[in-house]
Amino acid sequence: MRAGAFAQFGVPGDPQLARAWRNATIADDSARISNERGTVAYAFTTAGTRATQIFINLRDNGHDAEGFAPFGRVISGMDVVDALYSGYGEASGGGMRAGHQNALFAEGNAWLDRHFPAAVLAQCAAVKKLALFLFFIAIAAQAAPKRNVEIIRDDWGIAHVYGKTDADAVYGMIYAQCEDDFNRVEHNYLLALGRLAEADGDSEIYRDLRMKLFIEPADMKAKYRQSPQWLKSLMDAWADGINRYLATHPSVKPKVITRFEPWMALSFTEGSIGGDIETINLERLRAFYEKTPSTPIAERRDANEETGSNGIAIAPKLTQSHHALLLINPHTSFYFRSELHMVSDEGLDAYGAVTWGQIFIYQGFNPHAGWMHTSSGVDNIDEFAETVTKKGNDYSYKYGTDERPLRTKTITIPYKTAGGMASKTFTAYYTKHGPIVREADGKWISVSLMADPIHALTQSYSRTKARSYKEYVKIMRLHTNSSNNTLFADSDGDIAYFHSNFIPRRDARFDYTKPVDGSDPATDWHGVLSFDETPNVINPPNGWVYNSNNWPWSAAGPYSPKRSDYPPYVERGYEETARGDHALRVLTGQKDFTLQKLIDTAFDSDLPAFDKLLPPLLKDYDALGASDPLKSQLADPTDVLRKWDHRRAASSVATSLAIFWADDLGRRVASEARLSGMTPDDYSATKANAQERLQSLTAAIQKLERDFGGWRTPWGDINRFQRFHDDIDSHFDDSQASIPVPFTYSRWGSLASFSAKQYPNTKKWYGTSGNSFVAVVEFGPRVHARAVTAGGESGDPASPHFNDEAGRYASGDLREVYFYREQLKGHTERHYRP
Repeated sequence: MRAGAFAQFGVPGDPQLARAWRNATIADDSARISNERGTVAYAFTTAGTRATQIFINLRDNGHDAEGFAPFGRVISGMDVVDALYSGYGEASGGGMRAGHQNALFAEGNAWLDRHFPAAVLAQCAAVKKLALFLFFIAIAAQAAPKRNVEIIRDDWGIAHVYGKTDADAVYGMIYAQCEDDFNRVEHNYLLALGRLAEADGDSEIYRDLRMKLFIEPADMKAKYRQSPQWLKSLMDAWADGINRYLATHPSVKPKVITRFEPWMALSFTEGSIGGDIETINLERLRAFYEKTPSTPIAERRDANEETGSNGIAIAPKLTQSHHALLLINPHTSFYFRSELHMVSDEGLDAYGAVTWGQIFIYQGFNPHAGWMHTSSGVDNIDEFAETVTKKGNDYSYKYGTDERPLRTKTITIPYKTAGGMASKTFTAYYTKHGPIVREADGKWISVSLMADPIHALTQSYSRTKARSYKEYVKIMRLHTNSSNNTLFADSDGDIAYFHSNFIPRRDARFDYTKPVDGSDPATDWHGVLSFDETPNVINPPNGWVYNSNNWPWSAAGPYSPKRSDYPPYVERGYEETARGDHALRVLTGQKDFTLQKLIDTAFDSDLPAFDKLLPPLLKDYDALGASDPLKSQLADPTDVLRKWDHRRAASSVATSLAIFWADDLGRRVASEARLSGMTPDDYSATKANAQERLQSLTAAIQKLERDFGGWRTPWGDINRFQRFHDDIDSHFDDSQASIPVPFTYSRWGSLASFSAKQYPNTKKWYGTSGNSFVAVVEFGPRVHARAVTAGGESGDPASPHFNDEAGRYASGDLREVYFYREQLKGHTERHYRP
């Protein structure tokens, strides 16, 4: 065995026979490619020939220019291969080809003599060839144990996975995800592992570099080995499930990752889009590492894409059933998560939304408790301005009174070209605070963020099995849910709002919204705020908690945390949001909640942003002189807006007119708003002048007339849901079927969110994010839930479940969830064992 390179099997116990077997050669196949980890190939000897010995590759060998001719692949059990003793190979002296494998012969034969005293050592190659074949069969049987798991697909195509162990359930749930949309499973790991450029070319080089500054395969493999056995068993099952799917679906062709390894699960440990790493600007990263002026690099996420969410928990005293209720309403890009149910005999019984490729229910519930995550406004990613000097070819940075050497790491980014694969190599720099990601004012800027994948994956998975508030909080003490707040409810009647779970403790004298002086030790992080030091709300007297990505200071109305009790870095928001105002309106003073009333609350049609935006416009219009041409031109449109109740509807002309006007005005005043430190909408309501507001109304009317033939266009004729392909990059077609959606972008205060826009070849606006998976849950003696998913569960356009939920999605008509196995009777489409 060559440690970390390959493991050779079937060496005869007789050294002379081993030598003859090793030196015998046969003609090589004409195909020459680089071996990947897990491939099975013959040993290469000289040009045009290969040895008769067979090996399994332990790592990708893209650097071996000569190539090999692999004829097989290990689909399960590489942990067995990894565990083989390398001392029997090169470490025994002489290397693999020199034949000095005395330890292997002596100890191996002694073991055989002890355990198989009646065995006869092979005397000829023909017999050994058969033995080698049988040995491979034995290894395969050991490496791929049968999983005790079954999958039931209900009549919405949702997978209900039942396993004997948690590992069995993980195996089944990832297999089901691959069935539904392997493309998105692989894409998420190309992103998480920094391998997008291998599929999409040089435009993704710096996105990959950004990921590899933090996530390195060798480090992830080491962390996998350090993980507790129970967690490793889940990661092993995860890899086995994906690889089993690929092995049994040869028509599915991965773009890059042909074999998944258990450690890869540690690269993607929380379910939010992109995670913390995507806060690092790609243009500035490239400018630093190429030493050129920054130039635009397109971010994969649209600037207007919804990345927030709504969560509401209602205490039993405000519900008709006297059971706690929970609203789960994440706002994400569509089709970013699948809906499924995973159950085991080891206490796992979780239902909800799973980010493609992960091993845990990200937003969901079990029979006793439910959890809903919303993007947090916490400041928990910091930049440090480092004072760097160069001495010869080396760099050092100042820290206190010391000069410390910068740690360097060589990072190679392979990328696809028309002529094949190429690569670009970087020297990355690190200080104690983290990697260097840009330069500003003569300082190198490093970044610190939460990077604890073992505990992060532990927390993300373990909370799905929490049966009570106390159990959930115990898991939260790992402090690795970095980017989210959490709404919680349980069957004991507890409700809670948990603010961000990862808040570094810092010296409040410094402004961490800007780079702080990295040379000053006082700016360092000093652990994290404890649970009790965080602005959480537990069982408030008003009987409800909520969050809509706004600040925590209104999470429970008058019983919310007080801003003055906490350091400024716990929350960056400086004002209530339109969605926050809306939630307060529909919750305050309400009682007798049912699941349906909670759904009605989540889909309430009010757009409170226009309560502030429209009055100044109408005042400006009223102030126009009778002879002003705008007086007559804008008479009918302003009359429509004046009579509008600020509620959106698919049939509403006023909704269309108001949104087109406010959109135009926001763009018109964006520069002034930025200079004033205000949002465009706040500036529009309080600082924009009459000319700007009236010009924007004129522009809105003209655009509606140009694009739709008249300004009296109902909102539903503009705002559309369409799904006719499963490409990750969105594109739409006005000539294809679509349906109207009444709700709007959350900017206007809509709780139910639908982020839509025009595309280069369309007039209509098509949504790509917002409401995705929506569920309401009642925690009684038996959990009762209703849910809906954007489009449908399958990524296959030919599937009946590709778009079968679109109508329910647009109307807010949530379907019953089949949580208990007996509920699947009469609602089962398929029952199988993967």
